[in-house]
Amino acid sequence: MKTNNETGRNYVVIVGVYLLVKTVINMFIGGGFDFGGIIFAVVAAAAMFSGLQYLNIAVAALLAFTVVRNMPYNMTHLPSTAIYLVEAVVDALAVVLLLVHKDVKEHFTNKWNELSELFKK
Repeated sequence: MKTNNETGRNYVVIVGVYLLVKTVINMFIGGGFDFGGIIFAVVAAAAMFSGLQYLNIAVAALLAFTVVRNMPYNMTHLPSTAIYLVEAVVDALAVVLLLVHKDVKEHFTNKWNELSELFKK
């Protein structure tokens, strides 16, 4: 698959793996299977790997929304939610990485109208 920055794509792969691991850990902690969470993690990881424009912003926005939505509950139910606060910090770091890091931003420069060209070497 075509990429405009190999280092940026490697960082994106790390974020994608983190999303999958986070979902699995949350399933163990929560005690139930989260089919929607797994689907989101796989789709987000695959989409980010493509390097299509603005997908970094979309994934970062969803991660940021999750952090903001869950923060009040996690702050008021300490210490039982301490692990979720750690997760929120890692999510925030992933958001910053997706939006600010120059190599990651360069990875997300593939044009949507050139989608078929991405799969050629």
